[in-house]
Amino acid sequence: MPRVTLAQWQMLAAVVDHGGFTRAAEAIHKSPSTLNHAVHKLEEQLGVSVMEPVGRQVRLTEAGEMLLRRARQLLENAASLEEVASRLAEGVEAEVALAVDQIFPPDALAQALEAFSTAYPHVRVQLHETVLNGGIEMLYDGSADLVISGLSAQGFLGEPLVRVHFVVVAHPDHPLQHLGRLLDMHDLEQHRQLVVRDSALRQSMDAGWLKAEQRWTVGHLQTSIDMLERGLGFAWIPETRLRQALLEGRLARLPLAVGGSREYPVQLIHRDRDRAGPATRAMAEALKAAVAVCPPETPFEAIE
Repeated sequence: MPRVTLAQWQMLAAVVDHGGFTRAAEAIHKSPSTLNHAVHKLEEQLGVSVMEPVGRQVRLTEAGEMLLRRARQLLENAASLEEVASRLAEGVEAEVALAVDQIFPPDALAQALEAFSTAYPHVRVQLHETVLNGGIEMLYDGSADLVISGLSAQGFLGEPLVRVHFVVVAHPDHPLQHLGRLLDMHDLEQHRQLVVRDSALRQSMDAGWLKAEQRWTVGHLQTSIDMLERGLGFAWIPETRLRQALLEGRLARLPLAVGGSREYPVQLIHRDRDRAGPATRAMAEALKAAVAVCPPETPFEAIE
């Protein structure tokens, strides 16, 4: 068992922070003699001098500085532990599992997580970046508290969140960019298409595949974008993930005669809205607030 208590470290820290025993005593509502005794007892228990007189004042010794620096970490951890216990006593979950389809705007997700972190700094977040049926499968398995998906889940009511716009793109030097005319589906079918694999383990699906003769399947949208920038194919990509690449000319839209853009409504689904804890509800509100405050040029629309 530790020989020195947290209370002793707290009193030592108070003496240092307030510049002496008298001011520290007033600040923490203890008598100066109580603080003096606590510090001397601490030194006796450790066998190390932590404070030394300098004129009429006292200051930390070199050993005292090092020990107090470590002690402050203990004090912060103890305070954090008590806050976590208080949250749990109030019914706050220790963890929120969030499954987010990769088409969801990444800026909105980052804003939501930042806001949630401020409000619930001690609640763990399990973020699963899913594709197509992946999030729905987690919902059915009970392994996600909240799911953001462009698909409906049988037996669950979703809340409209955003409309995500997709465009078909390729490298500016891709052969499809130099045919000198508007393209049709037959043109696309002659070239390699990059698609993102459904992350569901049991019931996967294809979406957006144009029956191209060549198809490369990857596991993440960013991998597809990296390959596009190397000229390795064409793909349907959410505009929210293409802003810089389009502005800088690393990628360009393909000139389709029709169907050059698509729109997918994305919804927020609770595993059990009635039983959701305060942290889960706060996460849901943060996600809704994030899509509502995104700048006007953001290429997706919040659904009112």
